[in-house]
Amino acid sequence: MTEYLIKNGFVFDPVLKLKGEKADVAIRDGKIVETTEVKKPKVIDASGMTVMAGGVEIHAHIAGPKVNSGRIFRPEDKLFNTVPVKKNMRAQGGFSIPTTYKTGYAYAQLGYTTAMEAAMPPLFARHVHEEMRDTPILDEGAYPVFGNNWFVLEYIKNREVENTAAYIAWLLRATKGYAVKSVNPGGTEAWGWGLNCLQVNDPVPYFDVTPDEITRGLIEANEYLGLPHSLHIHGNNLGNPGNYTTTLDTLKAASGQKAKNKFGRETILHHTHVQFHSYGGDKWANFESKAREIIDYINKHKNITADVGFVTLDETTTMTADGPFEYHLSQLNHLKWVNADVELETAAGVVPYVYSPDIFVCGVQWAIGLEIALLAKDPMRVFISTDHPNAGPFTRYPRILKWLMSAKAREEQIKAFKQSDKVVNSSEIAGIDRELDLYEVAAMTRAGPAKCLGLSHLYGSLKPGVDGDVAVYDFNPEKEHTPDQIEKAFSSVKYLFKRGEKIIDNHEIVSHGNKRTLWVDVKVNENLQVMRDIQEKFMKYYTVTLGNYEVHGRHFIPNPFALEVDATR
Repeated sequence: MTEYLIKNGFVFDPVLKLKGEKADVAIRDGKIVETTEVKKPKVIDASGMTVMAGGVEIHAHIAGPKVNSGRIFRPEDKLFNTVPVKKNMRAQGGFSIPTTYKTGYAYAQLGYTTAMEAAMPPLFARHVHEEMRDTPILDEGAYPVFGNNWFVLEYIKNREVENTAAYIAWLLRATKGYAVKSVNPGGTEAWGWGLNCLQVNDPVPYFDVTPDEITRGLIEANEYLGLPHSLHIHGNNLGNPGNYTTTLDTLKAASGQKAKNKFGRETILHHTHVQFHSYGGDKWANFESKAREIIDYINKHKNITADVGFVTLDETTTMTADGPFEYHLSQLNHLKWVNADVELETAAGVVPYVYSPDIFVCGVQWAIGLEIALLAKDPMRVFISTDHPNAGPFTRYPRILKWLMSAKAREEQIKAFKQSDKVVNSSEIAGIDRELDLYEVAAMTRAGPAKCLGLSHLYGSLKPGVDGDVAVYDFNPEKEHTPDQIEKAFSSVKYLFKRGEKIIDNHEIVSHGNKRTLWVDVKVNENLQVMRDIQEKFMKYYTVTLGNYEVHGRHFIPNPFALEVDATR
């Protein structure tokens, strides 16, 4: 591979404790190396520019059946968002639900090189991997959903930790999945009975197990296996006034527990898109922010991480395995709705939504996301996300950075709200003058997510030995910038390298890269009881055979990279 030397840039790297010092970055054989190890490199002059590791997306809905359902039933999302074909690029389109090619290109143009699909229905894992294969440039992995899985519900109800862990290990291998995901634990299964679990102690019909028991059981099994990532949870009662108390009850499931893994992960619970779970009031009329209560708890408990789920004030498409929430949302906005049940495993819904600055609730949601990030004391544990596309498309990350880095930008947005006084009175955003710096941004978008995923040996830093993923932005941190200049600079990376290959040169994509799929190969002692249970349920309930269920790497995984976990007892 070509050697590169990126010279004289302002480097921001929380792992190396570099806070904008001028430094050189060398790449050889696809890895970051010491500058003395390159002999005849191609030199990139990064004078006056910002240099970071490639961005790491910890939570987005970018591949799989519900994403494809959204594309199909929202043709209007592509209507005014088709991009002309350019050299080295394929046709692309879509705004809130971009096509696979646009997904890869758009992330790359933002300086991202890795992205995780946040909710993979195991039954449709082959579909997920097909779409990830079609997405250029990005390294990707997917989280199979477990929180409403019949096997999990039965094992946890019977307090069978080893069986729960053995089943998780089998399913991760069978689906080529990366981490344990739980969406509205128990509530999505209850939806099959026309019910929901809004509180952590509500029993799931038939199974007679509670969300709290499911969450604690999945944490215990996750740590039993020592997986790279913690339990990744979308808690109960999403999107409802007063749900912050449910969120606190969910976070308490991690109380007093420590991580058990060899990947450098220190946390045991990751709560995703906490903006949607930080609501006060008991109805929409007195809706208010409870961001401080949630972030204060996270600040005090170092075994918890979170991503935010910022509202971007766009028309978008909501999609989630939280089936009852999507039905509820469709009854609120009276727009079209699609729902699906995935046998024995999960469900999903898709509903369009408009986060209008003219609507009071949308303004408070916008404020809550920013409050969480600005009140976070450890940027290595609170990460930037939009729960793409639920709170807005990931392509708005530069706009979010503008709001986080500029109090003036936030003031301008507050003034633009139709009910600005009411938004201010229902939140704390107007009283927060903190502005994030680029070191904190690097933590929230690179180093922190990589560590949380157990992938610090590959991503998130510019230390020698990690992958040669480097982003260079035409942004001089020593100069003053207007809010619009901040947004513009981070909307289009000047140079991007992926595993040592130049992907973007002078803002233009020049290569589709050498992407790979991340998955976890968990080795456990064969559990005959679990294998008998799997075979029995496939015979009785599934509409596919076991032989047609598993994802086989030779057919579906491009350049697979398995993180091996030996959890044998």
